[in-house]
Amino acid sequence: MSYTNAFSPDYTTARNRFRASALALGCRLEAYSIEETGPDGEDLTIDVAMLGNANPQQVVVVSSGLHGVEGFFGSAVQCALLEERLVSWKRSQEMALLLLHGLNPYGFAWCRRWNEDNIDLNRNFLLPGEEYRGSPQKYGDLNAFFNPTSPPSRFEPFVLKAIAIILGYGITSLTKTLPVGQYDFPQGLFFGGHSPSKTYHILDANLSRWIGEATDVVHIDLHTGLGKKATYKLFIDDPPESKSHQWLTEKFGADYVEADQTRKVTYKFRGGLGTWCQAKFPQSNYRYLTAEFGTYPVIQVVEALRAENRAHFFAPANHPSKEWTSQRLKEVFVPADKSWRSRCVSQGLDLVGQAIAAF
Repeated sequence: MSYTNAFSPDYTTARNRFRASALALGCRLEAYSIEETGPDGEDLTIDVAMLGNANPQQVVVVSSGLHGVEGFFGSAVQCALLEERLVSWKRSQEMALLLLHGLNPYGFAWCRRWNEDNIDLNRNFLLPGEEYRGSPQKYGDLNAFFNPTSPPSRFEPFVLKAIAIILGYGITSLTKTLPVGQYDFPQGLFFGGHSPSKTYHILDANLSRWIGEATDVVHIDLHTGLGKKATYKLFIDDPPESKSHQWLTEKFGADYVEADQTRKVTYKFRGGLGTWCQAKFPQSNYRYLTAEFGTYPVIQVVEALRAENRAHFFAPANHPSKEWTSQRLKEVFVPADKSWRSRCVSQGLDLVGQAIAAF
């Protein structure tokens, strides 16, 4: 079965479809404005759908769009779930399903990975006592390359420049510098912010109410852009010897579950949503899975991120680079290829089905 029709052309269509499908299924709905507007002046909201027991013992959470433009895929999975897979779901008396749609509605609407303050939201959820400052040691040295203060050009030999950087610094050093999060360069890539974001405040104020007194939680956060094309991995923080790791491997498969400590290239980043959620519910078995669906090689993804960020900050209004960098960014995170779209949504649906069946 093809799931290409599960994708929406823009944020507003995706939001309206999600809400209509949730209402048709009998979900309880909530919406939280981030007090920003989209390209057509529309209100931008994080939308929440809840189905099942109002006071559950087990909760399956499916969140989308933490990284803005990646929301096109996450929304497609959530809409297909509401419109097809859950129609015949025999609801457990002790279980609830919580769908968080468009956690970064600004990035979703404007086709950016970052939010309205250029924040990478998956670097913004610092734990109590952590400070919003500091950067990897070499980020300052690399900032001029990754964040040039000029409009992008289609003809820039990015790959050659990137190879020179890799040869000069080493791939391991770069991996432990660029994606881990930084708090000193507000116009730079992977900026974690100077304070908690609006999304942080919304989740902080409501997640405890949504989860309630549940003893067991499986949270699937849908992402794209990392890994082999049209395949997925489930990244977790739990160490390989932990009971949680063993449980997740048993339920979701050893070929898919990957802990930080077992990855070929490892790096520890600050401010991740998963770590924050688990710390917020110490009384629960809160199992958090970052579901990464592969698209393009990482060098193409970084190139698209770099070009879009340059156009956003340093290209004049109506400069042609604004359009082509935005289109390119959407393509590397949500490929137009129909086979990729159908296969990955199908995999996403099966993954949610495994989470529901896990209890």
